[in-house]
Amino acid sequence: MDKREALKTYFGHDDFRPGQEPLIDALLAGHDALGIMPTGAGKSMCYQIPALLQEGIALVVSPLISLMKDQVAALIASGVRAAYLNSSLTPGQMDRALDNARQGMYKIIYVAPERLDTSGFMRFARNAPISLIAVDEAHCVSQWGQDFRPNYLKIADFVDTLPKRPPVGAFTATATQRVRDDIRRLLRLRAPEISVTGFDRPNLYFEVLRPKKRFETLKVILEDRPFDSGVIYCSTRKNVEDVCEKLLLEGFAAARYHAGLSDEERQRNQEAFQYDRARIMVATNAFGMGIDKSNVRYVIHYNMPKSMEAYYQEAGRAGRDGDDAECILLYNGQDIITAKYLINNSDPNPELTPQEQAAVKAQDMRRLQQMIDYATGTGCLRASILRYFGEQAPAKCENCSNCVGKRYAEAEAMGLTPGMRAAAATGSYDPNKRLGVPEIKLPAPKPKKTRTNATEEESGDDLFSALRSCRTRLAAEKHVPAYIILPDSALHDMARLQPTSLNELLNVKGMGTMKVSQYGDAFLQAIRAWKLKHPAAPRPDKVQTTAMRREDYRSALMQGLTPAQPWSREEEERLRRGYQAGVTVRQLSVIHGREEEDVRARLKSLGLII
Repeated sequence: MDKREALKTYFGHDDFRPGQEPLIDALLAGHDALGIMPTGAGKSMCYQIPALLQEGIALVVSPLISLMKDQVAALIASGVRAAYLNSSLTPGQMDRALDNARQGMYKIIYVAPERLDTSGFMRFARNAPISLIAVDEAHCVSQWGQDFRPNYLKIADFVDTLPKRPPVGAFTATATQRVRDDIRRLLRLRAPEISVTGFDRPNLYFEVLRPKKRFETLKVILEDRPFDSGVIYCSTRKNVEDVCEKLLLEGFAAARYHAGLSDEERQRNQEAFQYDRARIMVATNAFGMGIDKSNVRYVIHYNMPKSMEAYYQEAGRAGRDGDDAECILLYNGQDIITAKYLINNSDPNPELTPQEQAAVKAQDMRRLQQMIDYATGTGCLRASILRYFGEQAPAKCENCSNCVGKRYAEAEAMGLTPGMRAAAATGSYDPNKRLGVPEIKLPAPKPKKTRTNATEEESGDDLFSALRSCRTRLAAEKHVPAYIILPDSALHDMARLQPTSLNELLNVKGMGTMKVSQYGDAFLQAIRAWKLKHPAAPRPDKVQTTAMRREDYRSALMQGLTPAQPWSREEEERLRRGYQAGVTVRQLSVIHGREEEDVRARLKSLGLII
């Protein structure tokens, strides 16, 4: 299997995204790599594919337990043998996991940086065939980046203790030049292949609002989104508690997350969000890197963050599946006072000298000013973000509130503001531009059932809704969040293509051969059932099938793939190999989606049977 076959088989993509292939090639060749890629650009695939194609075990250093669990669940759903080693495991579970790893049961193991200097893990690592080491969220190694983690400084020492140094890959979404230099130096990367793909996320719409009544504005934004998942970031724990309580009283399905909660409650609330039991998560920045949910349709900052790095990293949790999403900042002058207080009263870092601490604080104040400039400026919001990260940008993006006008506006207690009414009357404000919202709604009281969390089965009678219902059932059977099975973007593609065979399912973005083999029959059944109820629904142009990319014909048989008609030379060759490998005519007819007589006739024409 080569890299493209692995891409299709496990992840369901035909082509690599920009910047992925050079990093994959470097790691496969035994070289170090540094990837600076925005959230949702496919950083994980840059080390997962080399891990799958090489002998041995890939170690992935990840900063948060929740992130590890999400990544491992997604890999297992794609047919990849993976595990995590962290403090959530009991000593017995840890021992069993290490024993399994020694027996070669895993291709990828996720570990926290704190795990690297434990004696038990070091003994394991020195005797394990480690193919590569990937450092996720690599900006954590730098004092000048967000989310500095002192234990990240020990990664390079750990690598040096290994009998044979494997290639090291470092990956992050937000890193200024200074942080990039720190990553190279502190991880001791050796002439790494560097790929900086740019920070732009075209699918994200950016908006800044300055509401007089923040919560009323928040309600207007949320009112017509009963089925969308979103995150609301607040600057303090008190704000989280206040906003979450108000949302619950209004009938919204919300959960809270901040460092003041017990580990048990944080875990419970995060799972409620991941499994769509709570569509809205209200959180501090403690809920930053730990969210890997692909179908987050909006991120709202109830308060202004302290820096552009923090804002873009948190906003980047929206739209990871590539579909349109919104990033909205509710700015108020009080946010400046709060941010300055948090900077001036943050706990000092014992790893730093007083001079270094003063330098960090001064930089934090400069970052705050840049964030204020973003919130109060009149120029293109996207351009402001990109310039901050050293990237050239056009003067207008046509996908932010400063370029195309506001999609949302301040809502007063009894309705819209005079300015919003005037804009609507003159046609300068078009509420139909809001993603997925047909018209603007006044924040008038509605039956609470319209705001409560709804299941995917309740979301409509179209094919997409039927596919979401199928996905919900599959997720319940597998005990994983629904988006782990397939993201919404894949369901939209499936609803458009309306595949009728397992092989046609391969044309759906995100449906690789492994997922087709696991979930294909269920989705096809859902499509057939929906079409029986809607016989008049038109089917799009005929789907062009994708040829199987399996060398082993028996493995294709086990996955139940059905090639397309008519017979092609490639198909004939697979038929020949299959028959010569001992596959029966009946089995071949199932694989090729043909009558047995048709298969028998083709075998005769090939001179394989009389």
